[in-house]
Amino acid sequence: MKYFQILIVIGLLFTYSCGEDIDDNLRLDSSEPNLVIKFKFDSNQQRLGNLGQPVSVAPGNAAQSPGINKMSANYIELAPTSNTPLETGEIIYVGEETTSGGTQAIDFQNALFAGNNQTFLTIPLSDITSGDYEWVRVSLAYQEGTIDVLINNQDITGTLGSFVGYNSYITSFDLNESTFDINANKLQGFWAFEASGFSTQGQAPEGATTVPNPIFDSSPIPSGSCVVTGEFENVLSITGNETEDIEITLSFSINNSFEWTEVNADGKYEPNAGEQVVDMGLRGLIPLVSN
Repeated sequence: MKYFQILIVIGLLFTYSCGEDIDDNLRLDSSEPNLVIKFKFDSNQQRLGNLGQPVSVAPGNAAQSPGINKMSANYIELAPTSNTPLETGEIIYVGEETTSGGTQAIDFQNALFAGNNQTFLTIPLSDITSGDYEWVRVSLAYQEGTIDVLINNQDITGTLGSFVGYNSYITSFDLNESTFDINANKLQGFWAFEASGFSTQGQAPEGATTVPNPIFDSSPIPSGSCVVTGEFENVLSITGNETEDIEITLSFSINNSFEWTEVNADGKYEPNAGEQVVDMGLRGLIPLVSN
């Protein structure tokens, strides 16, 4: 009798254990699909102006393609058509904002970042309205990367942090060996640079940051914002019946995206010679979809 009772207990324990494994497998198999947003930075991608047309570097200026280490965006929107006004499409991400610096601003200290070919955002597809989307809008906030500089007749590579969002509240941030204490709002075009102990900061002219928008005539964006617009090669379709992730790679053009006024016409950025940064805006957006 005792032997029979022991067998029953072992059987119950085995059943319970198998039941746990089955539940775990079911949970794994039923994990819902996501929309995965990645960043890519391409120095060979076409260089566009504000209206989404190919442009060259402005006369009297010089430019270079920076190496982007990381970037932050503050807003992502899917637009069904070219006639969809800004903020009336499917808004899938809005970053944190604050009034700590006075007016409404991007909260830099709580921003999300991603580097080249890295995931910036993952969103359940069930949170996105089903439909067809032809365009994506991305409001950029911050870029950090390397540029070449001529200082004291020496060619060096330094790190540039550029705030391209409409308005950013910054407490402090680090670039290599230097800490920049700001504790204030900074409008679009604020930048800081560090190389081998040399550090400086400045402000690009108002309205100088390039923000490509090929559908400006039908869907304009406010001046001073950094809402870059790109068209899907094939329409992005979300049915609501997806069983696998949809991945969108936001490919940004960095083709001569760092631009300055030339004092010495040598094609080298020389801050000590009085050469001024005039543009740090990305030069186009191509959204690429894969399943």
